[in-house]
Amino acid sequence: MLQEPEFLLFASEADLVALAGASFILLALLALLGDRLRNRRERVERLDRVGWVPWTGIFVACAIIGGGLLAMSLPQAIFGS
Repeated sequence: MLQEPEFLLFASEADLVALAGASFILLALLALLGDRLRNRRERVERLDRVGWVPWTGIFVACAIIGGGLLAMSLPQAIFGS
């Protein structure tokens, strides 16, 4: 069976969900940066410079998941039981 790492034993379930939500928000910000860099890139007709990653979709999905996890966990993590 999988066991939690020892450094996470201090955390309640609400704290762990808040950490997961913050991780998704960070991933969403990285996807936003990737989308911005792609849009600012010079247009080159060579086939080897073409890259396609759905940055907007990744951003939206991660932002919704992260926001939902944070919204569910923060009241418990802040105010306790």
